Amino acid sequence: MIEVTHLTKEFGHKKAVNNISFTVEKGEVLGFLGPNGAGKSTTMRMITGFIPPSSGEIKVCGYSLLEEPEKAKSCIGYLPESAPLYPEMTVYGFLSFCANMRGLRGGQKKQAIEKVIETCFLQKVVYQGIDTLSKGYQHRTCLAQALIHDPEVLILDEPTDGLDPNQKHEVRKLIRQLGEEKSILFSTHILEEVEAACHRAVIVDLGDIVEDGTPEALREKSGDDSLQTLFRKVTTTEVA
Repeated sequence: MIEVTHLTKEFGHKKAVNNISFTVEKGEVLGFLGPNGAGKSTTMRMITGFIPPSSGEIKVCGYSLLEEPEKAKSCIGYLPESAPLYPEMTVYGFLSFCANMRGLRGGQKKQAIEKVIETCFLQKVVYQGIDTLSKGYQHRTCLAQALIHDPEVLILDEPTDGLDPNQKHEVRKLIRQLGEEKSILFSTHILEEVEAACHRAVIVDLGDIVEDGTPEALREKSGDDSLQTLFRKVTTTEVA
């Protein structure tokens, strides 16, 4: 699970994340909503250890990210926004490289690669060069590397960005399935994804949590049973 307590990140005089606290339990998919620049990606980068917090505490599967970073990070699968790939590699070669980085060897490594190829529907392109793939297949390959070590926690930064409607449907369905056993935090500014894939949603604006609840509870707060209405009410139209 993920435990975030009084998390703050400052860049000079700008406070990108302001004293936020939330949890993601095992078997829960939490949607992290907010307009562009609200602090979503910054929060995810802190949870995954890419950047340090200015203050606050992060625990992943009971491990403090600050005190036991290797143990905490070993529990995480991370799909960053605009995830990088190595275009000169084949899909299989890239996943083999990622498996090596995660310490997988021999039969365990082969089994892990085969599993993510099947999970992410990559069978048709497994020996194809990454530079020849469509954006949808490249995105699936990025998702596969996040799953290669079967992590207990998944951090997904806008996992459907740039995909066509059919591809978005596939990814949302996969997130729901994975969320039956894992703790999943994924950011989005697409409100329909909350109802399609999430058990709960947190709305952030200008670094603050402004709403936290189930999709049903948030719709009730809107006054007209609309997440879009509530989103407009609690977020700013422009980010400083």
